[in-house]
This record gives sequence, C-alpha cells and structure tokens, in this order.
Amino acid sequence: LKITGTGEAAQDLVNDMAADVETALESVRNFATELGAAKNQIDAQSKFLGVLSESMTNSVSTLVDADMNEASTRLQALQTQQQLGVQSLSIANQNSQMILRLFQ
Repeated sequence: LKITGTGEAAQDLVNDMAADVETALESVRNFATELGAAKNQIDAQSKFLGVLSESMTNSVSTLVDADMNEASTRLQALQTQQQLGVQSLSIANQNSQMILRLFQ
C-alpha cells in the first residue's frame, strides 16, 4: 500500500487505517470468544450425554438381570413342584400296591 501525500492528510489516512485494523481485530477477538464459549458448551453437553448414556446402559442391564433372576426363580419353583408331584405320585402308587397286597 502506497500512501501519497504528506502532512496531515497522510497521517489521517494512516490513523483511519489503524482504526479499521483495530476494529477488525476486535471483531475477530469477539468471534473467537464466542467460538470458545460454544466449544466449551458443546464439550459439557457431550460429557453429559456420555454419562447419561452409560447410566441408561447400566439401568437396562440391571433390569435385564432382575428379569433373568425372576425367570430363574420361577423355573426353580416349577421344577420343585414337578419333583414334588412325581414324589407324591410315587408314594400314592406304592400305597395302592400295599393295599392290593392286603386283599390278596
């Protein structure tokens, strides 16, 4: 950039250009500040979502474990009932055979 002229006019031109540069720098600083604040907010939201996702995964896992425990308990109860049924039939069968022997 070539500044022509001398004296006050040239100095005014230089001062105006310096003011324009300062205004542009201030705008860049403000934009950088806003950009940094947005980045920090995005980072905080990202951390929050990560913790929330992990918490939900743990909750679902706990629910699945609870359902599996409940199903296992029901299965054991049914197996016990089946075993008791078989034993009671066996006892009843033995008693009927003993009664038949009495009549012979």
